[in-house]
Amino acid sequence: SVPFLVRLFPAVLTKFVYLNLLAFPFFTDLRQPELLLNNTISLYLTTEPGVTVGIWHTVPGSRGAEARGKDQRWYEEALADAHPVIIYLHGNGGTR
Repeated sequence: SVPFLVRLFPAVLTKFVYLNLLAFPFFTDLRQPELLLNNTISLYLTTEPGVTVGIWHTVPGSRGAEARGKDQRWYEEALADAHPVIIYLHGNGGTR
């Protein structure tokens, strides 16, 4: 019966495979990472019309004292300095 349901409703299969209906950790506002992680802010990139991707920018601990209390502009400028940038793509569960 399960293969029949998957064949009838293929979109259901993706919900079970990726489990993007569940947001973990529970009751956490991922738009405010500074409440969970030091030296981290939330940014949004528009990749194409109608598609916006939420990202976090975290500076390394060695720049933690420098980052403390800074605004979004400082973090954006930190992306353009000589330090390397590591892009970590953790998944597609809708929880960054």
